[in-house]
Amino acid sequence: MLPSRRSPIDLVHLARQTAGDRALEVEVLGLLVIQIERARPAILAAGPQERCRLAHALKGAARNLGAFRLADAAEELERDPGGPAMVDGLLDELERTARFARELSTA
Repeated sequence: MLPSRRSPIDLVHLARQTAGDRALEVEVLGLLVIQIERARPAILAAGPQERCRLAHALKGAARNLGAFRLADAAEELERDPGGPAMVDGLLDELERTARFARELSTA
């Protein structure tokens, strides 16, 4: 595994996606945090079909920004939207990624 992929957000990938524009990075990280904050209660309240849809949308957004661990957790939930372990895994990764994104956007 590449060192940049060990963190909640692959900073090399993020820099490529934003062409190294720090202001754009901060903006997209802020949007990711908003999406995460909205996703958590929605996932907890959703039934399996809606959970699958939410996980799919989150997976795509996370991959675009380099939040690959979050994308992988979302993909696991998408495959098994009724699995409590999958829900817990995604919720944990949502928290970890949001915390990291907040730290990045204020650094």
